[in-house]
Amino acid sequence: MSSIVEAKKEQVHVQIKNALEQARANGQLAFEEIPAFTVETPREKAFGDFATNIAMLLSKQAKMPPRKIAEILAANLGEAGALFEKVEIAGPGFINFYLDKSWIYEVMPQVLREGDSFGHSAFGQGKKVQIEFVSANPTGLLHMGNARGAALGDTLCNVMKAAGYDVQKEFYINDAGNQIENFGKSLEARYFQLLGQKVEFPEEGYHGQDIVDTVKKIIAEVGDQYLTVDSALRREFLIQKALTEKLNNIKKDLADFGVEYDVWFSEQTLHDSGAITKTIAELQEKGYIYEKEGALWLKTTEFGDEKDEVLVRSNGVPTYFAADIAYHRNKFERGFEKVINIWGADHHGHVARMKGAMQALGHVPEALDVILMQLVRLFRNGEIVRMSKRSGQYITLSELVDEVGKDAARFFFVMRSADSQMDFDLDLAKAESSENPVYYVQYAHARVCSILKASIAELPDYTQVDFSLLKEETEIDLLRKIADLPAEIIGAAANYEPHRLTYYAHDLASLFHSFYNSCRVLIDDVELRKARLLLIEATRITLRNVLQLLGVSAPDRM
Repeated sequence: MSSIVEAKKEQVHVQIKNALEQARANGQLAFEEIPAFTVETPREKAFGDFATNIAMLLSKQAKMPPRKIAEILAANLGEAGALFEKVEIAGPGFINFYLDKSWIYEVMPQVLREGDSFGHSAFGQGKKVQIEFVSANPTGLLHMGNARGAALGDTLCNVMKAAGYDVQKEFYINDAGNQIENFGKSLEARYFQLLGQKVEFPEEGYHGQDIVDTVKKIIAEVGDQYLTVDSALRREFLIQKALTEKLNNIKKDLADFGVEYDVWFSEQTLHDSGAITKTIAELQEKGYIYEKEGALWLKTTEFGDEKDEVLVRSNGVPTYFAADIAYHRNKFERGFEKVINIWGADHHGHVARMKGAMQALGHVPEALDVILMQLVRLFRNGEIVRMSKRSGQYITLSELVDEVGKDAARFFFVMRSADSQMDFDLDLAKAESSENPVYYVQYAHARVCSILKASIAELPDYTQVDFSLLKEETEIDLLRKIADLPAEIIGAAANYEPHRLTYYAHDLASLFHSFYNSCRVLIDDVELRKARLLLIEATRITLRNVLQLLGVSAPDRM
């Protein structure tokens, strides 16, 4: 679906080019080619509907000050000037365009016609994209970092789908390697201890209360019948039972958080299928692996890494890095044109070497993008919250959702860009006031629903309504913001910035509240009432569509 704002932006772009050619033809400007210039929506409405930087970019070629170029350009707009109410030159040579307000009314029929799909577009052209996020070790409970990754990842998936990409959500299950060995040792130690045996708990083991709870459930089912079996068999049994429980808990906690995956990919399958061995063999064949001290090393320094990395230990066991390379190779073999990972910021050193490994295997490294996510600090009563009742170590996702609800948690986690550290204020997230951003936005939606319900009559046929009656500043501002949604979704998708939609939702809610405070909807003037009823219906549709992309509910009443 086309964006009215983008269509107008393109129209301005064309008029600028025509004016430049006209100025060159009549000898006012001399240049070889028109540089790649932008037509952007200014942050401040005082600077017009659109602005361009063409004068600054052309200054060197034209051998003329930018402001002089801008004046010449403005004078050569000719008949295109009818498109604008006025054209102003600002600062060093920016040109601000103020369009005739009639264009903004075109958004109303589009929103009301498209409904649930308003804001969606074919920008991504069906490009196959895989987004992998959370991928927490299935050895414990999901924590705050996982929660932020889940909100960011799921929202990014929603946004990219809305922008026309073919998106698959994936969770990588780390069910092999050292962490599973330590998991097995921890379960075995707790099994012995809970059955009255005196054993040392492994130093590298998992100490959380949830491990104790898991083993209690296993004992309730099988008792002490695994006390005397071979240790390897005992650990295998305990790991299988515990992994099943932990994964089910992870799936439930994520589902309660509004996150459903398309694929749950097991690391163990890479070992079982021989994919890791095959990947290592290919890297060796291409000359990227050498042997040192009995281990196999990948030449990651060839791809900008500080030191080479071990792929196979001297005991013949592949490292986690080897499995990860095989996994990413598998992603590209499944036909994804773009692969996106959301990792914790502590994995920053892993990015270049993974891109390098993909390049070594013949894949385009730029097809792999990694979003690095900073830490979350949780605050209550102005103090950092550190301890969890359930895990004994960290606040869990389920504890957070129980306390503040899914909506507040998801909205808050997406309010900041992934690369910024985040402070999560529990008291603010629970507050029923305008200070709480998610409450503020949801209240705007509920307020619209209340007015529509009070109107009693059915909404008028939008094809029979004169929207040019909407002349008040707050009405125009609201319409202009609604018109921005398609471009906001595209920008959020193209730049991996889902946080843009929380700002957009808050701005739209704010503009609606301003409109509500200055313009009555249910008035005696029948034609104006119809136009205003449809304006708030368009606002409701837009707010709901944004909230759905954020994974947040749009309540009818609060």
